[in-house]
Order: sequence, then C-alpha cells, then structure tokens
Amino acid sequence: MSRLFPPDLVTGVCAPAAVLSAPDGQLRRSGVQGWLVADVRHLCELTATVDNDPPHPLGHWQPSSATLVFVATTGDQSVRLERHRTLTPTTLTETFRLHNDTAAPTRRTLRTALAADLAPILAIRHDHPTPAVTPATPTGAVVAQWAVGAVTTSVAVDRGADRVEPHPDGVVVEWELVVPARGAVSVTLTCRATSATEDAVVAAPRTRDLGALRVSGREPELALLAARGLDDLRGLLLADPAAPADRFAGAGAPWYFTLFGRDSLWAARFALPLGTGLAAGTLRALARRQGTRHDPETAEEPGKILHEIRQLATGLPRQPGLPPCYYGTVDATPLWISLLHDAWRWGLPPAEVEPLLPALRRAVDWVIAHGDGFLTYRDVTGRGLANQGWKDSPDSIQDSTGTVAAPPIVLSEAQAYAHRAALDGAALLTAFNEPGSGAAVAFADGLRERFRREFWVDGFPAIALDGHGRAVDTFASNVGHLLGTGLLDAVEESTVAGRIGLLDSGFGLRTMDPGHPSFNPVGYHTGSVWPHDTAIAVDGLVRAGHPGPAASLARGLVAAGTRFGHRLPELYGGWPAQAGPPLAYPSACRPQAWAAASAVVLLRAALGLSADVPNGRLRVAPPAEFAAWFPLRVEGLSVAGHDLAVEVDGDGRARVHTSAHLEIEG
Repeated sequence: MSRLFPPDLVTGVCAPAAVLSAPDGQLRRSGVQGWLVADVRHLCELTATVDNDPPHPLGHWQPSSATLVFVATTGDQSVRLERHRTLTPTTLTETFRLHNDTAAPTRRTLRTALAADLAPILAIRHDHPTPAVTPATPTGAVVAQWAVGAVTTSVAVDRGADRVEPHPDGVVVEWELVVPARGAVSVTLTCRATSATEDAVVAAPRTRDLGALRVSGREPELALLAARGLDDLRGLLLADPAAPADRFAGAGAPWYFTLFGRDSLWAARFALPLGTGLAAGTLRALARRQGTRHDPETAEEPGKILHEIRQLATGLPRQPGLPPCYYGTVDATPLWISLLHDAWRWGLPPAEVEPLLPALRRAVDWVIAHGDGFLTYRDVTGRGLANQGWKDSPDSIQDSTGTVAAPPIVLSEAQAYAHRAALDGAALLTAFNEPGSGAAVAFADGLRERFRREFWVDGFPAIALDGHGRAVDTFASNVGHLLGTGLLDAVEESTVAGRIGLLDSGFGLRTMDPGHPSFNPVGYHTGSVWPHDTAIAVDGLVRAGHPGPAASLARGLVAAGTRFGHRLPELYGGWPAQAGPPLAYPSACRPQAWAAASAVVLLRAALGLSADVPNGRLRVAPPAEFAAWFPLRVEGLSVAGHDLAVEVDGDGRARVHTSAHLEIEG
C-alpha cells in the first residue's frame, strides 16, 4: 500500500531536502510528515506548545520553495507565535518568535517535542512500520541527537533551555521566556543531517542558473504560475557527485528526489528557453551512466539511458524495490537524443556538444537496433516495471473493453519519440561530420510507414500494440505526444487535433477517455490530469499548426494552478471543470519537476517561440488563439547565452529584445 500524501500538507524543498507539515506548521508523527534529506526522514516530529496548549493557527505563507512562515496565537490571543522555517540541503532551521501584543510583559513556557525515526523513503511510502530511534544523551547546545549507522540527526539551540528531557522515543525541550510589552523573544533550533550514501546525488550549487524569469500582462495568474514553477524547479535541482557543476532536476518531492531519466529530461527540455545549462548538466549526468552491458536484472543494455538511480544511506536496511540503478524505460534514450538536439538549437555551444557525441552514437544505435522495427518493452524479471513508458502503472495500457494489454508492449508515444530522435540524431551527426546519419534517417522513414500500417484503427492511432501484435484501441492522452514529432503527416495530425479536445477537462488533459469503462477521475493513469502531459500536448499542437485546442488546454492548466496555490502537483483529479475546482490526487508529488516547468511551455506556446541558433534564426509568432493573455511581456529568457525578452501587444504584435545575432522571424 502506498502512503497517502494529504493535499493540505505544506511542503518546502531545497534538494535533496524536503519538509512536510500540517498547515499549522507542526510536524506530527503522522503519515509522511517530517523533515527528509537524501531519501531519509531525519525528523518525524517537531511540535510546539505555549503554556502546554497547541497554538491556534492563523495562517501561513511561503516566500520561496525553501522558506515558510506560520502564524498562530495563544488561547487568550495576547501572544502570537511566528514560526519561521528555512531549508538548506542538509539543515532545517526553525525559529519560534513569541510576540506580545499587550502593554505588560508576560511569562510564557515554550515547549518543543522532537523525534526521529531515520526511516528510508520507501519504507515511508509503503507504510512500513518506522519506530522512533532512541536519542543519545544531549550535550551543551545540542539538545537532541540520533544515529543509525552513518546516518545522524542533531538539533542545536541558540538559547539555553530550562529543561531537556530525553525519553526512549524522543526529546522534550522547554524554555521559560519573558516576552516584553509590545515586544518579542525568539528561540532558534538548527537541525543537521549527515549520512554516507551509495551512488548518491548531491545538492546542486545554489545559483541563478535558470535565470530570473519575469512575466507580466493581461493574465496575472500566468505570471504567478510561472514564478512559483521556476522557484520550485530551482528547489528540486540536484547535482552529479562525479561532477557537481552538472545540475539536473530531481523528479519530485517527497518520493522521487533523485535523477530520473524521463522526468529529468522532460524538465530540462521544458526549461530550454531559460538557458541550456540545466539541459547540459542533465545530458552529461545521464551519459556518465549510459548502459554498457546486458543485465536483465537492471534492464541495462549498451547505449540505453537509465530510468532512475536510488541512493542508500549506509547503515540503514535496504528496502525492497527496484535495483539502485535501474534502466527499465523505453523512452529515456530517445528523449536524451532529442534534448541534446534541442539544446544545440537553443545555443548549447559546440564545445559542449562534441564531448557528448560518443554517447549520442551509442544512443542512436540503441534506438535503431532495439526491438523488431519498433521500440518495445517487457520486464523479463517479474520484479521490474510492467509498463515502461511514462504511464508506468500496471493498468495503464488497456484496450477499449478494459482488458490490460499483454507484453511485450509497443507504445505509441515511444515510436513518436524514436522517430524524432532518429531525425534529431541524424541532424547532429551530419552537423558534426559524424557517420551514421543515413541509417538513422532510413530507420525514421521505415518507422513512420510501419506505424501508419499497424497503429491506425478506424481512422485513429491506437495507444499501443500488445504482445500478439494487436492494436490496443483505447483513446488516451498518449496521442498528444505524437504531435509535432514528424511521425504523423499533416492530415493525421489534424485528425488527432480535432479529437483531442474530448479529453480536455477544463483543467488540462485527462489521461483516458471519459467514456472508457475503466475511466476514473483519480485513476493514476486512467482519468487523472498530469500537467506535463498537458504541456506536451500544448507544445505538439502548436508545432503541428493547431493552436486552438492548445490555447484551451493552456488556459485550463493556469486555472488549475490557481486552485493549487500556483504550485501544479504531479497530477490531480480529472473531473470536468463544470463539477467544481480540480481536486488533489492523494499521493501526488508537489512540487514535481516537469509539472513545475510546464509553465515555461505555456509561455513558449503563447509567444510562438522557437530557436535555431546553428542556422542563425529565432522565431516569434504569437498565435491569435492565445489573445486572452495579450498583452504579454516575458523577460529573463535566454538564447545562445544572451538575454531575451519578448513583448506582445494587445493586437498580437511581437517585439523582441536580445543582443544575440539572430534573424528574427515571425
């Protein structure tokens, strides 16, 4: 059973750390609440009382992804308790500030209760017992400390406590405080986490690598969505321990704070208009771990890009699950190729492309050689992922009767990725005078014809072919991933674009046709809405020349963002907008990297923005269908290492500001 992640929990992130609390700021021994660092929960309790009474919450706000403020009052409403929370990659700082709102001084007892279970994230997620660890004897300013193997947690205070009381499953710390009239007094706890990890990802340098995006215009909610998304994306950035300057986006908090092939690649691709640094770091981190051998247990193959890596804190029990480095994904390899190509188009310097060419050749060879003319997947161990596309739940690929498809599976969007990757790889090989482009183009041409012959059922593409070669005829959001890849011709793209609106919930694209017998608005991949899935469809529709349905989907995402405080979760319910506001999915990550970066895709679509730096061109052609957002000004973009700003007036006319030497097309 997967642990639920209640939608009202408040999350702060500073990768690889996250803190999840109730809206009142209390970290209670309940569910997934706690302070986590590098896939280990270092505190499972951090609660505060004033005069032995829990404060009455008044509200909270989040100035950034790593900072939160909670405000409460005492029962007599004479003293306010402000709780200021700040995360770094290895510390949690909690400042309790008591404000006296009366004209006389007052004496108050601030009491905190702390506990740690040092539980691995997989144990938390799957609801395994996670008993508290007995604390060590406090020393000096360190009022609490715990250790299991090489994993340690300590809590230090900046003001001497009047009472420190350890007990078998926690520590109670008390201060007797005199709060001056109309004044304040504070206590700060600094919590530190240490661990030794195997194959660890590490904290990324805190830089402004993603620029300073600024959005203004007719739709203020779009600006707020972009601001929160970019801040969350920064909070999710991790680095490769083999080269700490290489940053990538961890997939999401709290479950996926690590390098994920598919998720990290899509997030970097979405963010390309903000600069190529994230793409370059992601490409290099994955290239270092590119497959070199055949290993059925991990699904590794020569040239293949991994699905995920997991770190294991030394001394903690290994949890059942996937291998620490797992390659069970059919799509990460073609997505890696296309990210390299797109980053080059946005201005990744040749000096950064060239060292990746050997990995490119191996990845192209894997795409061409894999399967029997199609990209196919099958878990041969019985312990890996049964489905290895982005919809990786066991029931995600089923036919129109609700029958789950038998493996091996030929997934529709994986063929689209492969087609585009083959052409993208060929373009790079040609540009850098490398052999192999002819074979890649021939593969793409053949794949296109095979897809047209075997996937089209009753005038529409199937979601997949099953292990018997039969078309799996469910109408699902996968079709959005086919658009703009070149796999379909213009007539076929018009057919898809004309029907995709049936999946539009008003808050984004449903993953499955509402008329399907298995449709469930909160089915993980059978009716829910995933922001990144919607963003991919928006981008594909614009590329294919169908901005109308793209604009409708984009407006839906912005409307959903408003409901979720402008932090789009990993996924949410697929009920129609007429039924009410979008409702959270119970265990969705928030923030999630590709959801956070989706706002950049919406901006790019509204601006009609694309780059071809190798050929000296930048295209800005705002579609009239996005007029509800005009006028629109977007600053803090980047192309070829130069600042870029675009203004669109109320009539849809664009002005471009950049020092890059590019021909502007519109």
